Amino acid sequence: RPMVEARPAAEPGPVFDAAIRADLARAVRLIEGDVPRLIGGETGSGKELFARAAHAASSRARRPFVAVNCAALPEGLIEAELFGYEEGAFTGARRSGSKGLLREADGGVLLLDEIGDMPLALQARLLRVVQERAVTPLGGGKPHPVDLRLLCATHRDLRAMTESGGFRADLYYRVAQYAVALPPLRAAADRRAAVLAFWATLKVEGRTLAPATLERMTAYDWPGNRRELVGAMKALIALSEPGDALGPELLPAPLRGPA
Repeated sequence: RPMVEARPAAEPGPVFDAAIRADLARAVRLIEGDVPRLIGGETGSGKELFARAAHAASSRARRPFVAVNCAALPEGLIEAELFGYEEGAFTGARRSGSKGLLREADGGVLLLDEIGDMPLALQARLLRVVQERAVTPLGGGKPHPVDLRLLCATHRDLRAMTESGGFRADLYYRVAQYAVALPPLRAAADRRAAVLAFWATLKVEGRTLAPATLERMTAYDWPGNRRELVGAMKALIALSEPGDALGPELLPAPLRGPA
């Protein structure tokens, strides 16, 4: 299923400054207190990594972490994927039905990534689950109780969307009881230190960043944030040999031009 996962992160571990670590500690306490948390931030700023780190530090660390990208699932499938379905609920349904991702997260943590892209009709169903803590699959059947902690993430302004009618206000006030906005990489107080901290999370096998390379990477604004930075670093490693000093000629084109 696209963009649906319950596996360890494939990227390097999260690199958070002191302020974000304090927010992370609060997120863990909110998970324990069953208070939904909304994680905002630009694309690539590490919202899912923040959610994974909160789950890993909570008492539910050994229980499922289920991440669902609401923007990646086709509108016609997202309801069945989230809520599950009974046998024969629709054409093409599995004979045994499906329990759905909400029930797969039972006992653990559910991350609804890009919740701002969830269709309005499904927002109403999700609200009922949040309120009643029970999931009713498509095609009928009895409601199934679920014990999960909810984290939501988005790069959109959900408050503005509620004012324009693009997002349900009642759901917004349920999932955004406590919000955090992850800062973009360009806002780092010490961007050079941030670049070196990400580099330290990778298996570099003795490779080093030449001074000119580090200068270019420090001066660049990183519009793709963490995702773009890690991608550039992986490209540097792939284009070099262990022990090399990596010059700026190996950088992606946007970083080789004027800062």
